[in-house]
This record gives sequence, C-alpha cells and structure tokens, in this order.
Amino acid sequence: MAQKSILITGCSSGIGYSCAIGLKAQGWRVFAACRKQEDCDRLKAEGFESPRLDYTDSGTIDAALAEVLAATGGTLDALFNNGAHGTPGAVEDLPTDALRAIFEANFFGWHHLTRAVIPVMRAQGHGRIVQCSSVLGFVTLPWRGAYNATKFALEGLTDTMRIEMRDTPIDVILIEPGPVTSKIRQNAIPHYERWVDWRTSARRGQYETGLNKRLYEDRGPDPFELPANAVLAKLIQALNATHPRPRYYVTTPTYIMGTLRRILPTRALDWVLSRG
Repeated sequence: MAQKSILITGCSSGIGYSCAIGLKAQGWRVFAACRKQEDCDRLKAEGFESPRLDYTDSGTIDAALAEVLAATGGTLDALFNNGAHGTPGAVEDLPTDALRAIFEANFFGWHHLTRAVIPVMRAQGHGRIVQCSSVLGFVTLPWRGAYNATKFALEGLTDTMRIEMRDTPIDVILIEPGPVTSKIRQNAIPHYERWVDWRTSARRGQYETGLNKRLYEDRGPDPFELPANAVLAKLIQALNATHPRPRYYVTTPTYIMGTLRRILPTRALDWVLSRG
C-alpha cells in the first residue's frame, strides 16, 4: 500500500507539532509546514519535510503546495489546516486593521490553500480536508472577539464546503478543541501589543486586573486543559474513519458548551460565558 501523505500547517509547536510527530510515527508522509524558516529548518533536522508556509503570504502558500506535490508526484491524501493566532482585546478597542490582519492568518490563507488542494484531491479521486477550529467557533468568550470571529467564519465556510462537496470524493471535517496546551497565549502577546492601546481604554481597569494578568503571568494550565496529543487522537479518527463525522469535539469544555448552546436561552448562555 502506498504511503499516505498529509500537509499540516502551524507545526512549529503545539497542536501542529504533536500531530506531525504522531502521524509520522503511524507511517504517514508528513509535510510539516511552519511560518518561519528557522522552525522549518529545525523540523528538517528532526527528519521532517517542512515547507515554509505563511498564511498571510499567498506566494508561500502556492510555493509550499508546489513543493509538496513535486515530492509526491502530484498527490496529497489529506490537508490539516491548523496554524492560527489570537489578537486579544475588547472589541471596542480593536482597530479594524487588526481584524483584517487576523483574518488573513486565520481564515483567508486557509481558504487559499484549501481551494488549491481541492482540484488535486478531485483528480486523484479521494481526499480529506480537516480544519482545526475551536470551541470558540460556536460559542464566544469575552476579550477574544477577533479570534472568535475568525473561527465562527471558518465554521460557516467549512459547513458550506461539506455540503457542496457531497458529490465529490472529498470529506471536509472540523475538529473543535477547547483548552489545549500550546503557545497560543504567548504568541498572542505581540499582536496584542501591536494593536491594543489598553492604557487609554475605558476598560483600563479590567485590562489591568484581568486580561493582562492572563497574558503575562504564568498561572499554569487552564481548567480541563489537555495536551496537544488529544487533538492528534481525533485527527487520526478523522483521517482513518470510513465515514468521518462532520465535527470532532476535544476537551470537556467543548462537550459542555455544545450542550449548553443547544439547551440554554441566549441570555442564560451569555451569563455563563461572561464568567470567562
């Protein structure tokens, strides 16, 4: 049986890195893409094929996919869109350009890569497109409006694609993690510092006692936080199932929020979510 191939984005750490290691151990040919060349070089030293792919740079998206297809002879069994970042801050304090920037990284780049992969999968007669969304793709939390918005958009686009692809041999799947060990909080700090002028905000006191402490103080794992290999386990299910589910929850909070969203009135759910 020919070795299956997968392109995974955002592999410098966290979910992407864990999934790259896990699938390589299972015999997959893993193309572990990273945004920065130094991370690609590190993964190459670890034995991975690692094209550079920056979702905000369409040229790197096209070049990375071309590199993958040249290596495989023009085929790709699966794509795991994963790389993303947060831009914390109250919505009223987020410049519109901050939203444009995060949508480039968390949404538009994903769409660009996915569209480029679909003809390859259609031609070969099979394929899996797996999107790493979030519990914040179907419920919101305060101070995360930019990230919430990108994940809600991703869920809408992915649900539409899944329906449209019913007449093709391509499966489109969502994975929805809750708190998972990663560097997303640390990686959000530069975006926060670039875009949010919290010192002049009407909410300055809330920033000082809330968000800033969360961002800058190491308070250990979040409640119910799971290691990144919890996502790997669901990705393996999504890739190997004969008939994969449309969405896979990861972590207890995702299951809880999925239930509460179905049963609670909107204002009651708002109260629960406002607790942070």
